[in-house]
Amino acid sequence: MGMTAKTIFSNALRFVGAILTCGILFACTAAPKTAEITATPTQPPAPPHVIGYFTSWGVASRGYTVAQIPGDKLTHVNYAFSAVNFFGKCALGDPAADTQRFYGARDSVDKTADIKDGLHGTFNQFLKLKQKYPHLKVMISIGGWNGSAQFSDIALTEESRQAFAQSCVELYFQKYPGVFDGIDLDWEYPVSGGREDGRPEDKHNFTLLLAELRRQLDTQGTADGKQYLLTIAAPAGPANYANYELDHIHQYLDFINVMTYDFHGTWEMTTNFNAPLYKSSTDPSADPAHFNTDAAMQAYLAAGIPASKLVMGIPFYGRGWQGAPDVNYGLYQTATGPAKGTWEPGVFDYADIAKRYLPTYTRYWQDEAKVPWLYDPATGIMITYEDPESVGLKADYVKAQSLGGVMLWELSNDGGALLDVIYNRLYP
Repeated sequence: MGMTAKTIFSNALRFVGAILTCGILFACTAAPKTAEITATPTQPPAPPHVIGYFTSWGVASRGYTVAQIPGDKLTHVNYAFSAVNFFGKCALGDPAADTQRFYGARDSVDKTADIKDGLHGTFNQFLKLKQKYPHLKVMISIGGWNGSAQFSDIALTEESRQAFAQSCVELYFQKYPGVFDGIDLDWEYPVSGGREDGRPEDKHNFTLLLAELRRQLDTQGTADGKQYLLTIAAPAGPANYANYELDHIHQYLDFINVMTYDFHGTWEMTTNFNAPLYKSSTDPSADPAHFNTDAAMQAYLAAGIPASKLVMGIPFYGRGWQGAPDVNYGLYQTATGPAKGTWEPGVFDYADIAKRYLPTYTRYWQDEAKVPWLYDPATGIMITYEDPESVGLKADYVKAQSLGGVMLWELSNDGGALLDVIYNRLYP
């Protein structure tokens, strides 16, 4: 490439950003009817995406602010989450964090305090972050595991789909112009599999909802002279992605973030891997052939989705059990329950693992699954997690498969070590 990709990382992203903001817009389509879905042209190739989720609750509860986001190593930031209100409309997920918190100079991105009568909160900090890193795109993520209950009703009729899309455009692109570059829809999940089940019609209605969001984003983009992005967070489990029209939805989307993690966790009593890259031949679970990252990504590819639109999810957290017997070093053993985690039972930030557990626990490596685990026989604590070796191999997989990049949940968990490895492997 002449110069190394690392030295031209920012220039390459600025070039892509210029393309996206200089009038190359998706064609606007008419509002879709149930039996008529209009496609949007496929985007040109781009460098690998590196997408990091940033959570609203992380500011107050974890002390992780926008100023700490490593924008030089990211292409996109997904802000979690926008709420959906009782009437099926977009609403601020955390008004205090989003627009009300006053930032003094010490905690501000540009080391300048908020002005009294201006925009405050995370939204204003995002504007400053984008000034600091002009290539960076910020997405508003809508829904999530705890916020998806209204989506089945929202998607049900043409009227409800139009009203929802209009409310999102008005709130995030008209009321707060310049803060966000697109929508990341996190419906977990159409039909079934989430906290609340939907209805069978969700499978097709989800496609119609994406088409309507695409249409209204394109209309707003034409008015604003820019191209707004539309992405989704998509499941990795076969029972869940079976409820998507995978061969149709990608035409409306810039890319699809596949949540290739939480294959196993402390909702099960048997210890296993959170995010194995491949199947392990010794995995005793019911469906090891499908519950791994490679199987999920290959299923999406087999559905006809372009590789450049598929983004692999990588967790910056681990999951852990206690009371696992000292057999097979705690792997695939029946435990007594979740171990005490970093912020909640059974869940461990990587930064916490590196600081408090790696120095005293023994690290093991599963060479088929390509992931590590930790075990302490004295406590019976087993932790499945990602480390520099495993995330490096996942970045290599993304390059080998010509995928669209990686998505990271979430930035406050890491401390920087894992993102550094991913960045260096994708941009050597």
